[in-house]
Amino acid sequence: MLNSKTALLLGALLLCGSGALQAADPQPEAPAKPELLVEGGLLGAISSSIDDVQDKLDLNQNLVDAWRLRADRAADEVGRLVDQTSERSPWSVAGDFLLLSGVWIGAFALLTLLGRWFVLRLSRRAFVEQRGRLQAVLGYVVPYTIPALVCLPLTLYVSHFLPTSVGRALALCFAYATSSGIFSTSMLLCVIVMFNLGHKRPAVGIIRSYCPKPLFLIGFLAALSDALTSPQIARQLGGNITSSIAVFTGLFAAVIFGVLVVRLRRPVAHLIRNRPLAQRLKHPALQQSLRVFSGLWYWPILLMVLVSAINLIGAGDDNQKALRCALFTTILLIGTVFLSTVLQHLFKSRSQVAIQRSSAYKERFLSLLHAILRIAMAIGFIEILGRIWGVSLFEFAERNSIGRAISDSLSSIGLILLMTWLFWVVLDTAIQEALKPPVNKRSSRQPSTRVKTILPLVRNAVKIILVVICAITTMANLGINVAPLLAGAGVVGLAIGFGSQQLVQDVITGLFIIIEDTLSIGDWVVLDSGHAGTVEGLTIRTLRLRDGKGFVHSVPFGQIKAVTNQSRQFAYAFFSVQFTYDTDVDKAVELIREAGQSIRDDGFLKYNLQGPLEVFGVDKMDLNGVVLTAQFRTVSGGQYAVSRAFNQRLKKLVDNCAEVQFAQTYPQQVMVPVKAALEHEPPEAGAKTVNP
Repeated sequence: MLNSKTALLLGALLLCGSGALQAADPQPEAPAKPELLVEGGLLGAISSSIDDVQDKLDLNQNLVDAWRLRADRAADEVGRLVDQTSERSPWSVAGDFLLLSGVWIGAFALLTLLGRWFVLRLSRRAFVEQRGRLQAVLGYVVPYTIPALVCLPLTLYVSHFLPTSVGRALALCFAYATSSGIFSTSMLLCVIVMFNLGHKRPAVGIIRSYCPKPLFLIGFLAALSDALTSPQIARQLGGNITSSIAVFTGLFAAVIFGVLVVRLRRPVAHLIRNRPLAQRLKHPALQQSLRVFSGLWYWPILLMVLVSAINLIGAGDDNQKALRCALFTTILLIGTVFLSTVLQHLFKSRSQVAIQRSSAYKERFLSLLHAILRIAMAIGFIEILGRIWGVSLFEFAERNSIGRAISDSLSSIGLILLMTWLFWVVLDTAIQEALKPPVNKRSSRQPSTRVKTILPLVRNAVKIILVVICAITTMANLGINVAPLLAGAGVVGLAIGFGSQQLVQDVITGLFIIIEDTLSIGDWVVLDSGHAGTVEGLTIRTLRLRDGKGFVHSVPFGQIKAVTNQSRQFAYAFFSVQFTYDTDVDKAVELIREAGQSIRDDGFLKYNLQGPLEVFGVDKMDLNGVVLTAQFRTVSGGQYAVSRAFNQRLKKLVDNCAEVQFAQTYPQQVMVPVKAALEHEPPEAGAKTVNP
């Protein structure tokens, strides 16, 4: 604890410090009211604007009186403009206006003619002629956009040679407004032309036929309203005159823009929701979202138009702020849509080239790069939109500790997702390329059955591992304590491991069976458990067989102790034929070779053989006769057809040869009843012994 002397010393220091502060600032000002942080992005800005508009339209603030006062001041300014004496005559002032206007009109007409001639010459080239959308974009950019950008600086340069006057100011205002109207109209039409494809052509045709005049009026009036509020024009014409005209031109532009949005709601909705059939089937949820958005897209724009119009009615100094924000938002939206369409068209054409060149990695990496660019474009759009309406996410992330923490977490999560996505793209592409059958069978090798078996298992296992790791790291970066989760997962995994030893045994055994390539899909195997059949599928725990009768057997790997695989590389069709002792052995061997040669000459059976017939000769002799053996080396699974064909042909050859006879089993004496024997012998023979 502090002692009493220390406490007294601190108290004295505090009193002296407060006295010094009061002496330095004898009349302290009231603390400034903290600025209100607008939250919610665009919707928050719109709601704040609506609240401000409600305050401005309150009758207690005498809005009508403010407008009456502004009208009176504007009338006084008009009177002063008329009554003021000037060294120059009104005709010279009008001459300045006509001269600058003529310069702009002449330059624009000349550049437009040159641009049309250039587009006409360029459209005759095969590269441009085959691309209708590129030709339409050039038809807007070269004759209209470029002249509008060139004529305005040229008019400003000529205006420096003229003295300051009302005519010069008005000519510059109209030149700026006209150039802005032409530029905005041509750029928006370029964006619309990019959608001129497939079933979107009728909607694009409607928009192109109706839009040019309203869009020019909107751009002209909005730019004129902005130009009239500049300080240079206000000093020459009067602040109340220019602000009043700017309000009316802004209101007129807002009304035209609202009418245009309502008139084009259906064609634009058709452009939004109309997508190719393959994309609609592949992404049904996205298609449903686009369908909903296509019916509601114009309501936020109409809301911005309404807010801008109401703000323009206000008599404050910031009555142009909402109109500028709405105008900049529209320009930003148009530019983002145009850039997104160009990127999509560019990456689509490059992906088609990659497919034609059989580069799957290039195609997947282009898709990944396209997705990253679209995400970056969305982030940039949100940031610029926030800055337009007075909110900056990057400044919030830099100047606020909470913002820095959020930005660091989002950056870590984004980096983790990007690296995981990149690793998965490389691995999945490699597996798909390994499983893909080659186009040219002569120059490429077919994927083996082992590859077809083990790679899908590896793909699924890696996919599960990546998802789990990504989920855990994401939760950790979000601030969730994953240590209890990992500990609980470890305990649960240990309990499951003890409780499912047989399952673990099946999994481990199956893993080694697959790695050692003991069997693969399509092999005919015989198990020690008595099951036999063709391998149809392998899971992480069981083996699925289909036997000769068509029945399917699922056998756990843990029950497999020995496997007889009859489908690996080659097989032997082994023949063991028994003849009688009075058979000519050399003739029998000759018949066997003849039967083998007939099989080699067969057009279908010869593809099952991998070598000539090997005759081993007399293998053994027993009571029944002489045993001769031979064999064919065949492809895997072809031994059955070769054996059946050999037996059939050898039987026919032996039947037609009197020197060779098949042996029968050793005869055994049996007693035949008398009644049965009397059917073939005289009655007095009685019972007798016969040989079957």
